[in-house]
Amino acid sequence: MAGFFGYLQTRLNRNRLGEVLVYSGLISASDLKRALELQKTERLPLGKILLKHKFLSAFSLRRALFEQATFRILAASVTVLLAFSFFAPKSARAAQIKDIPSQITLAGSFGSAIEPLNYYPNLFGSEEKRSTNLRPFTKWAGMFDRLDAAMDNPANQPILNEWKQELAGFRSASVYAMAQKVNQYVNQYQYVTDEKLWGKSDYWATPIEFFTRGGDCEDYAIAKYASLRALGVPEERLRLAIVHDKQKNVPHAVLIVYSERGAMVLDNQEKTMKATTSTNRYRPIFSINRDAWWLHTQPTTPDLRVASAE
Repeated sequence: MAGFFGYLQTRLNRNRLGEVLVYSGLISASDLKRALELQKTERLPLGKILLKHKFLSAFSLRRALFEQATFRILAASVTVLLAFSFFAPKSARAAQIKDIPSQITLAGSFGSAIEPLNYYPNLFGSEEKRSTNLRPFTKWAGMFDRLDAAMDNPANQPILNEWKQELAGFRSASVYAMAQKVNQYVNQYQYVTDEKLWGKSDYWATPIEFFTRGGDCEDYAIAKYASLRALGVPEERLRLAIVHDKQKNVPHAVLIVYSERGAMVLDNQEKTMKATTSTNRYRPIFSINRDAWWLHTQPTTPDLRVASAE
């Protein structure tokens, strides 16, 4: 456990502009060294030195600054979550999170025919630390509570009936086949930001809310998770993953499905699902289901040690 705290703290402390630029491949280590030498004589902020001597474009600099701020927020958040997870009272267990309501579960689903897996590969080549304490994840637990309460609202019956009718045609003994169909079905819905829909920066919608109004990345992932659970896919074969999108330099959410053909990424940004081994777009931060959550870090490698002055 100490190693993970140490990793996060070290990465947070070394998240300076120059290191972000080199880590992201926007400049080389030798470019940074030259820029720092120029900085000593010209006495300007590093960003101005880089622009003045055309080491990179203004757009790339803004992108790096955004990534720097994003990682600091994410690293601090994960550190807090990790602290809660390992030091909170042990009574806060995964069993307190409600399951998918029985009204959604399809009678005669093929869940009993799904063979258990012997191997669950680490996501995107990361190192994983597992915890069964889900107490810090209030948005995740709250979504299940609201979904359970929504079952008693007659106004939701048309959406529920339509959802179950669609899922009835997806039943199969193959997790891969069901995941493929669910991914295509859910990705048809409209992307809408939380700010526009709910007036909040981060709201985890229930599938009923999503199918009624649309939603953002984590809402797509939740709707896919709930659909596959309704089809009988076991909990351990599913994880909602919060990742860092290295192309856009923003946090993102996807659903991971452990299928007969390996771990698959179900992503609202892609029309078709992909194997986790076939993409390097994402750096996993944490993943979660109703049983546990996993902290993801990069495999231990020699640290990039470069001087920086901002």
